Amino acid sequence: MFRARVLVSLKEGLLDPQGKAIEGALPALGWDNVARVGVGKYLRLEVDAESEEAARRQVQQMANRFLTNPVIEDYAILEVSRAADRPAGVPAAGGQQ
Repeated sequence: MFRARVLVSLKEGLLDPQGKAIEGALPALGWDNVARVGVGKYLRLEVDAESEEAARRQVQQMANRFLTNPVIEDYAILEVSRAADRPAGVPAAGGQQ
């Protein structure tokens, strides 16, 4: 079993209304030094595969065919690792899951 983490974001140059709303609200909270806010999706998956390479290939196929809209979104596979390396819910280095 392999755990995968995928980050999905809008392609550069596309209108991001959620990002703009957050960017507009931050100065009122005291953070006026933030720009170009983008909102995306973060996905965690467990894939039963024979190897890390096979799991990564399957995650790429899922991202291309179902998890993203390739016309307006880009994706990055942040990690593919054995699920036993880290119990579910335990953050990786940097505090992110």
